[in-house]
Amino acid sequence: MDFKLIQRLAHLMQQAELTELELDDPKSGARLRLERGSKAVPMAAPVVHLSHAGMPAPLAAAAPAAAAPEAAPAAPSGPPPGTKPIASPMVGTFYRSPSPEAEAFVQVGKAVKPDTVVCIIEAMKVLNEIRAETSGVIVDILVENGQPVEFGQPLFLIKPA
Repeated sequence: MDFKLIQRLAHLMQQAELTELELDDPKSGARLRLERGSKAVPMAAPVVHLSHAGMPAPLAAAAPAAAAPEAAPAAPSGPPPGTKPIASPMVGTFYRSPSPEAEAFVQVGKAVKPDTVVCIIEAMKVLNEIRAETSGVIVDILVENGQPVEFGQPLFLIKPA
């Protein structure tokens, strides 16, 4: 595969807003995988993964590299006194309701029990129901609908009952 082709594919990928593209060349045995970062961390260009036993070093070295994300501002030291965070158990996309037309699972001020579903996190095309795991009242919702979340990231603040 030539570098000009890779550049054209990366450009087309950006124009079409694709996040991932994978190509296999059965003749040469080369495999090309282009991948863009999540919406939370904008990237200057797609990351290019090349794998081929006989791949020339200059081609592999010339692949575009991702821009380093800027340092995030310092996070507060912890939740406000008398509250407890409900943290994300996985990396994925946060959704407040089961569908775009449906009402949110919880609102600020709603009382919850340990088995109350508070949100859905989509990970690898699987919708995972997240439960409160404690009784109390929702004090704050810390994440916007459709926002990517990280493992351990606080999603809600709850005042335990």
